[in-house]
Parts: sequence; structure tokens; C-alpha cells
Amino acid sequence: MFEHCLYFNTTALARTLEREWTKAFKPFGLTPSQAFMLRVVLAKPGLLQSELAAELSISRSTATRTLDGLQQLKLLERRATDRDGRESAIEPTELAESMKDGINAASAEVTRRLKKELSVAKFDETVANVRAVRVGLE
Repeated sequence: MFEHCLYFNTTALARTLEREWTKAFKPFGLTPSQAFMLRVVLAKPGLLQSELAAELSISRSTATRTLDGLQQLKLLERRATDRDGRESAIEPTELAESMKDGINAASAEVTRRLKKELSVAKFDETVANVRAVRVGLE
């Protein structure tokens, strides 16, 4: 019935992928949203909240909620900066740094498994096509 519906197929895919990454990040006590945000903070410490939101293609309010959760878990800190008095720089804590290799490995394992199931070519093509559609609609 919805074979040609972009909305239905992308949201169904998103639910399937959400389950995969939820399992992967559960041992760390993180949701996929938290884990992906933390991976950005670990890779690019010092980003402003607006820069972090842009990097993840999410709204600032969504970024705020996820950042609040990560801060409660003591995985990041907000630090005042001279760059922008309205925003803080987002920095990972030592606890977050200690989790870096584990969460990156967990995510890589999901990707490896999906590439094996779909084939590397199909996986890469799908990611490229979905990204192109997303960027084109922004």
C-alpha cells in the first residue's frame, strides 16, 4: 500500500534502526540520541550548543533536552566562553572520555552488521541517497 511513500518507508526504517542502536548503546545507559550527541562532543569538544545542533541536524530545543540528560549523567559540562556570551561551550567529562572507545565500537559493530546484511555497496548507496534527499529538502 505504501511502497512509493517516502514518509512511510523512511519512518519505518528509522524505527528499525532505532531498535538496533538502542540495543547497542543500552550497556552504556544511553539512548541513541544521547550516544550520537556524545560522540560529536567527544570528537569536537568546545562546540557551542547551536553548532552542535547544526552538526546533528536537530533544533536547539532538542539539543538542550539531550544535553541536559547527558549533563545529569555527568558526561558533559557546559563552560562559559568568550566567543558567545549567550551560549556555553560543550565539553566531555573524564567519564565520557573513558566511554569513547566503547560507544564508537558499539556503533561500528551495528554498521558492520548492517553492511554484512545489506552488502557494503547497498549500505553506502542507501546512506548517500537518504542523505541527499534530507539535504535537498532542508
